[in-house]
Amino acid sequence: MASTQPPGGRAREARRPDRRELGRLGEEEAARYLQLQGLTVIERNWRCREGEIDIVALDDVGDCLVVVEVKTRRSELFGRAVEAVTPVKARRLRVLAARWLADHPVGTASVRIDVIGVLAPPGAPLSIEHLRDVA
Repeated sequence: MASTQPPGGRAREARRPDRRELGRLGEEEAARYLQLQGLTVIERNWRCREGEIDIVALDDVGDCLVVVEVKTRRSELFGRAVEAVTPVKARRLRVLAARWLADHPVGTASVRIDVIGVLAPPGAPLSIEHLRDVA
């Protein structure tokens, strides 16, 4: 019988995505979800000295700029993904939103901070939790 082991003698296991890949997967799913909800994604992974905004979108219905923080987890063993956004993080998102608007005058009536939690358990379907106006 032929060996299924790669050179080095260790059998290959199905590779789980690393943290960065998991984050990218979550952001892709969150962007797709927002578009299905009628929002227009206008920027992703915007960075400045103070931090990063995962997704910037426009909600034309409410004439609102939406800054979205995406948290992705493999399980809820340590809590829901959206619980990872603390009040300190929410305040920082407000600062980032103001900084983004200073660099990109879009003329919206309001700004909203949302959090999207993506649960991506291995071998199971993804689920999305969307909290609106968290800060």
